[in-house]
Amino acid sequence: MILSWKSGGILLGAVFFAAVLLVKPIGVSTQFVIFDGIVWDAVNPDVVVSSETAKSGYASPNAYLNKSGGSYAKNVANPLNYSFVFVVAMIVGAGISALLRGGVPAEERQMPAVWRESFGDAPWKRYLATFLAGFVVLYGARLAGGCTSGHMMSGMMQTAVSGYIFAAGAFAAGIPVAILMFKRSR
Repeated sequence: MILSWKSGGILLGAVFFAAVLLVKPIGVSTQFVIFDGIVWDAVNPDVVVSSETAKSGYASPNAYLNKSGGSYAKNVANPLNYSFVFVVAMIVGAGISALLRGGVPAEERQMPAVWRESFGDAPWKRYLATFLAGFVVLYGARLAGGCTSGHMMSGMMQTAVSGYIFAAGAFAAGIPVAILMFKRSR
């Protein structure tokens, strides 16, 4: 079953609204830091320690994990929390969706014609461009204290000025870059 963009948009809006209403705003980039912390803690058990003085009960010598009273350190020590499970569920849900659709159709796996016309058929170029673009967006969003889903989707839904500024900035940067990268076909 494939949803139309209208039905999918309404369903996504309802899920976002329910998440904000019942739990908290949706955001995922912090969970990449938490995952890094989980891996780091597996290699070095001194990354997160119990602390009677920290508000969360956990502390870390890493300033980022220790911020907010050690709340990130607590999430590293106890990753089965709403935010981390939410991100894992997104990945699992995407996999289930692909399976229910019978896999990803061949036409969706092919390199888009607009990419081939501008950059050729080499997959490594596309992988490199995708990685670099994702890195820049994630770095910029974290620098701004959130992530694309947190700023744009949850932020705008809550009418946060920062959400509108982030969305305007994303489009103000993305449209000219797309025009430069993919010359318009005549």
